[in-house]
Amino acid sequence: MTVDWASYDQEQVRLMGEMCIVVDENDKPLRGDTKESCHLMTNINKGLLHRAFSVFIFNSEGKLLLQQRADEKITFPAYFTNTCCSHPLMTPEETEEQDQIGARKAAQRKLEHELGIPPEQVPLDELEFLTRIHYLAPSDGMWGEHEIDYIFIFRGDVTCHPNPNEVKSIKYVTKAELEEMFETADQTGVLLTPWFRLIVRVFLYKWWDNLDSLKQFKDTKTIHRL
Repeated sequence: MTVDWASYDQEQVRLMGEMCIVVDENDKPLRGDTKESCHLMTNINKGLLHRAFSVFIFNSEGKLLLQQRADEKITFPAYFTNTCCSHPLMTPEETEEQDQIGARKAAQRKLEHELGIPPEQVPLDELEFLTRIHYLAPSDGMWGEHEIDYIFIFRGDVTCHPNPNEVKSIKYVTKAELEEMFETADQTGVLLTPWFRLIVRVFLYKWWDNLDSLKQFKDTKTIHRL
């Protein structure tokens, strides 16, 4: 498929050339492929699957940091989602498997790129890995997501300077505020990314209730098919 890039933001088009990690259903790396290729529904419908991560940052008050994706984003523009969600790249640093170190490095890199959070504020060993999910979600007729998504939680206060080409707005929410946001989304017109909806529905609230004892939920073996 040939994409007419003229109608898209040129920085976001440039990022579509990044090389994602193509994996099989057991998260075994197969090769690299462009972000563009990995997000075209024509390829997703043939089974193309790539590795991703989602970070949830809770501050010292126990509030969750959300971002609203920029209007310039090619997939899910203007949608609210978790703190940061993106992809490890097909590089030696971000393909490292031991202790999810490649995905941790990718998360640290994108937290700085999207939200301006200094890497020293989110040390790799303080990104707490919980589990992986496998999901598929169309964005529109052309674009979508098909990912094995590594879920990380970080607890701490961070400094944010959002990149306007990536992030339209940010806000911290309590659990009650997030529940209301989800319950009223259809009435208010708030858009919520599909992976965020899945993680919230299946996992997030029980994690939120146990932020001081998250190790009990750590599962390095299971890939939850959602």
